[in-house]
Amino acid sequence: MTQQFKSLVGEIKVSYEPGIRFKSCISKSQDAYEELRPLFNQISYKEQAFMLLLNRANNTLGWVKLSEGGINGTVMDIRIIVQHALLSHATSIILAHNHPSGNRQPSQQDLTITSQIKKGCRLLEINLLDHLIITSDGYTSLADEGRI
Repeated sequence: MTQQFKSLVGEIKVSYEPGIRFKSCISKSQDAYEELRPLFNQISYKEQAFMLLLNRANNTLGWVKLSEGGINGTVMDIRIIVQHALLSHATSIILAHNHPSGNRQPSQQDLTITSQIKKGCRLLEINLLDHLIITSDGYTSLADEGRI
């Protein structure tokens, strides 16, 4: 590849950094919560969103920090979510974000974005297994509540 071409076009890379030991299989929301909770280092300060990427056997391939927002919200962009899932060859994903307020109930915005993400993923045969709302004292699973 010529140096001139390199300077005109950005290079896209996929990387994997091993280091965190995951459970071998995510079979329930509690398993996902236990994997995701340590990633939230500012749980009572500002909203963050993460995603677990899973293979067909529901073994964790890895995680991605999707966004970091303010006190009242963070962004979950479906294009970025799907991009990470496709690049990692994930067949299923689990989303999670925190509510700094401590309120574990999903907002209407939470329900709407979850529905949109599920529809977008379905087109590419990626399963949205769950969306967790995490607080400093626990979590709510939209799948356990029948909202996915």
